[in-house]
Amino acid sequence: MPLSTYTKVNMNTFIKDYINLDSEVTKKARASRDFLHDQLISLPEKAENFPSLYKDKETYNFGSFSRRTKIRPLDDIDFLLVFTGSGSTYIESGDILKITPPESATDLYKLRDDYGYLNSRKLLNKIKNNISKVSQYQKAELHSHKEAVTLNLTSYDWTFDIVPAFITAEDAYGKSYYVIPDGNGHWKKTDPRIDQKRVTSVNTSTDYDVLEFVRIIKYWNEVQSIKISSYLVENIVLDYFENEYIWPTRRTQLKAFFKYLKTAIWNSVMDPKGLQGDLNDLDFSKKLSIETKANECMNAVEDAIEYEDAGEYENADKKWRVVFGDEYD
Repeated sequence: MPLSTYTKVNMNTFIKDYINLDSEVTKKARASRDFLHDQLISLPEKAENFPSLYKDKETYNFGSFSRRTKIRPLDDIDFLLVFTGSGSTYIESGDILKITPPESATDLYKLRDDYGYLNSRKLLNKIKNNISKVSQYQKAELHSHKEAVTLNLTSYDWTFDIVPAFITAEDAYGKSYYVIPDGNGHWKKTDPRIDQKRVTSVNTSTDYDVLEFVRIIKYWNEVQSIKISSYLVENIVLDYFENEYIWPTRRTQLKAFFKYLKTAIWNSVMDPKGLQGDLNDLDFSKKLSIETKANECMNAVEDAIEYEDAGEYENADKKWRVVFGDEYD
């Protein structure tokens, strides 16, 4: 029997089959999201004492699915359900916002706490308890962080995280923010528009597919069981593309990124929204383990490139499995 010839694994196929969301799944998910938007917009008419939504800005898509940095499997889709303040005012105490609805805002006024502030948990429960009026949805529960209503669908594998929100009036600098639950009954500022603008800007400022590279590193984070937050991973990658030389191929880009990560994991990763400060709150041991893993993978990529260039594809693929796990086969 003649010897068989070993053919290297096609990395494009691997990324398509194991990292990127399937295009048909994405299409169905967007359609189901848009349908849910339409259903929720009608809630003030269907549900008793349901607060009014912000006309023509009732929903805002955010999160990794919206930014196209989500990896398989598609497990959740995030969006804001935006209410009108109806004359409400707020005060800031550190990172906490306390909203005071006027008595004329009848439906919001009924959701106050004992001190007269709008209770974010009561608004979350208002959404949760009225999901039954939306067709095709069976179960809703409060997210574990009490910042969203998690909605399970009857016919799809993914869930929706519905986050109630308000939009502030512009401040002295012309800036406005979304205000969302803080998990403790009050509110906090955010602005997913800045995250979306940043990832789009970085992706369009180079010929390289930055969005796909973000997904690759998120997959690496999962398969290596590093378990740092997806949002932190995304911002580290974006920092890399904003500050480092951009290599033309995926192989050299991976090697350069892991070299960058060895040092970058010890540095601050600032919130692009300017609200959370340093996103890198990892402890010493976690940072050290990431540095060690990044160094191991940098060397594995370097070896894989050398083996591929020499036509030793079986040895190359063994090195790629150091980076991407046993699924790389």
